[in-house]
Amino acid sequence: MISTITSIMFEYPILNNILPLLILILASYTSFKITRKLLVRLIVPQIKKSKTKLDDILIKNHLFLRISYLVPILILDNFSYILASNLSLEISTIETIIAIFTIFVFNWIIDSILSSFTDAYSRRYKQIPLKSYVQIFKILIIIFSGLIIISILSGISPWGLIGSIGAISAVLLLIFRDTILSLIANLQISSNKLVQLHDWIEAPAFGADGDVIEIALHTIKVQNWDKTITVIPTHKLIDSSFKNWRGMEQSGGRRIKRSINIDISSIKFCNDTLLSNFSKIDLLSSYLKEKDILLSKTNKNMKIDDTFHQLNSRSLTNIGTFRAYVISYLRNHDSINENMTFLVRQLPPSENGLPIEIYVFSNDNEWINYENIQSDIFDHLIAATNYFDLRIFQNPSGHDLNSLVKD
Repeated sequence: MISTITSIMFEYPILNNILPLLILILASYTSFKITRKLLVRLIVPQIKKSKTKLDDILIKNHLFLRISYLVPILILDNFSYILASNLSLEISTIETIIAIFTIFVFNWIIDSILSSFTDAYSRRYKQIPLKSYVQIFKILIIIFSGLIIISILSGISPWGLIGSIGAISAVLLLIFRDTILSLIANLQISSNKLVQLHDWIEAPAFGADGDVIEIALHTIKVQNWDKTITVIPTHKLIDSSFKNWRGMEQSGGRRIKRSINIDISSIKFCNDTLLSNFSKIDLLSSYLKEKDILLSKTNKNMKIDDTFHQLNSRSLTNIGTFRAYVISYLRNHDSINENMTFLVRQLPPSENGLPIEIYVFSNDNEWINYENIQSDIFDHLIAATNYFDLRIFQNPSGHDLNSLVKD
């Protein structure tokens, strides 16, 4: 068999050049496949059995696959003279090409390690935009690798290249303009804690309203409440205004600010019948006693005769009593935070009636719970207006017009 191959090589001299090259390529490819198989069959199963998640993330980011590329590069480097003789190139040229490929592979491996680090620790350190910092580090590594490659090709030391960067700084600023702006924006965001992962932000300029799910060097991803994703350039977010709801979430309360519009024509002084009905409401008992004492002192010298007019004395009104009821009801509500602003007030009357505004804070800031608390409060208060001979204002509807026609 060997003699046959030898005779063929003597008969066809071109094979003396091609055959070693083919064997080298085949050996490099085979070594790559064997290394990959060994890593997959020996190391990966052991890693999957471990309790730590970091090694699983390394597999996910193809670290071991990328390491296996080093084996064929080492073989090609050791037999570079075969490549040089068969490709009619100098050994130094082949070594330069192999060195450049080695730099690319190492850059690729470092990228996998950094990506794994980000995936492993970004959830643990939610308040730090870890991904943006890692991306900055990746850019620095790419720049440094580029300097080494240029140094290898030009024969100039990397330090000499760094010294001459000032001459091309304008070009670099133009190329990396967005990166530099994003880097500065990231520093502002992280140092001032303007935005953190899982913050609820509103950015009307970008149509974003939801949770921050990713803070990267160039972009910030916001998952809106309708489950769509809005991608905001990092430096653009700093340039425009946005609202961060983190303060509300950390305060332990969420504001309820809503009005009930009362029909002004239903507002009146309280007569004995109304006062008798009010006395049956437990939440008004202390209020009515205080008012009874106060009004008795004020009206004790008032003479009631044929010339008496109610406006000459002080009397309770159904709207004032209703407002007192609202205050007492909210004071006794388990879901209202009394340590924060507590206000029930009248707003200026308008063509839509007299607004009674409730400005309080719930003690549960979870969205669903908050909405349920707010709805339950106003369900009760709107239904309660009927017991104070008050009407809720609303514009005429078809039902109202039909009633008028029938009358």
